[in-house]
Amino acid sequence: MIDLTLSKKAFEEARKYMPGGVNSPVRSYPHMDCPPPFIASAKGAHITDIDGNTYVDYVGSWGPMILGHAYPKVIKAIQKAAEKSTSYGAPTEIETELAALVTKIYPSIEKMRLVSSGTEATMSALRAARGFTGRDKILKFAGCYHGHGDSLLVKAGSGAATFGSPDSAGVTKGTAKDTVVVPYNDIQTFSKKMEEEGDEIAAVTVEPVAGNMGCVLPVEGFLETLRRETEKHGTVLIFDEVMCGFRTALHGAQDFYHIKPDMTCLGKIIGGGLPAAAYGGKREIMNCIAPDGSVYQAGTLSGNPLAVTAGLETLKEICSIPDFHKTLEEKTKKIIDGWKNAAKEAGVSVEIHQSGSMFCLFFSDKPVLNYEDSCACDSKKFKAWFLSMLNQGIYLAPSPFETLFVSYAHSDEDIERTVKAASVAMREAAKA
Repeated sequence: MIDLTLSKKAFEEARKYMPGGVNSPVRSYPHMDCPPPFIASAKGAHITDIDGNTYVDYVGSWGPMILGHAYPKVIKAIQKAAEKSTSYGAPTEIETELAALVTKIYPSIEKMRLVSSGTEATMSALRAARGFTGRDKILKFAGCYHGHGDSLLVKAGSGAATFGSPDSAGVTKGTAKDTVVVPYNDIQTFSKKMEEEGDEIAAVTVEPVAGNMGCVLPVEGFLETLRRETEKHGTVLIFDEVMCGFRTALHGAQDFYHIKPDMTCLGKIIGGGLPAAAYGGKREIMNCIAPDGSVYQAGTLSGNPLAVTAGLETLKEICSIPDFHKTLEEKTKKIIDGWKNAAKEAGVSVEIHQSGSMFCLFFSDKPVLNYEDSCACDSKKFKAWFLSMLNQGIYLAPSPFETLFVSYAHSDEDIERTVKAASVAMREAAKA
């Protein structure tokens, strides 16, 4: 077992002042029987904790670090911007520059608004859709996470689609009643629900590549059905690409799957590792946003110059590096192939999914198509696998419901080390 003495002490101290000792729940390693490593620094594809352990990092701050940690051009740009002050609360030209670049990369986004988090983006997009349509209800898919806004912390009932029930204390039953939940990838149930209530639904929001029940890809015809049914009923189709944006492909999952949504939410990479996100879409919808329209949304730090600088520099880099996404996809496939071979040699059944530089592993002997399938995977094997990989210096998400990420900084040596560690970890999983 790696030495996490200092991290354990830091965690105990943190618990005195913060709920669970963390500022986001998954960071607490709730089911792993070990303290979370407290991080001191990161560079490239590596992350180092306060105990001096260095890991190959496949979390990447949960997705933003597509270039790797402390990418020199991004850091230099942030430092230069910081010398001019960290915030103005006033318009800057660089905000327009970032918006212009994003709308060029995402043609479906005709206008956009910068915010500070993915949660803000999804909440604001839904408010805009409600304001635009004059309707109250929204439809989401079980297992798709769209931030911690009240109306989005709702899950499906047992089995078929139903009106949601609150999935968190503090969410009112009234809010839940306006949220309709359908199983992900269930074309028939979705179509039936739209036939019944489509004219009352303001927006259908979806992760076109789900990333919060593990990485789950859309089945053939699923996204096409969403587009067809929303158009039929005058419902706003929102693609939440906070995670898969710039990851599935440069132009997002909407380009990869050839679906044009009405609105798009972006985050993570758009801030280059600093807090930033955006929502945008059709001009007529976005013109409903204040001060042009009656849908109010604001933010003191929206368009923060440091975050905008980091995001702009990151996007410029990934657009300029030849074969950037092809390279990332090939790196990811090498890892996946190595893990599959390790599982086969250990006699362990796994499902491994990939979307660009996103990937994840399920301990399952059947296809994983939705949240129910994900929940049915073997959690004991995952725990054994995770702890073995951590002890070998491979930093993975401490939950089977999280997606992993490859960065441009991951070297052949990093990948070889990861594959080698997987052989040991799969044998441990086989015993669980």
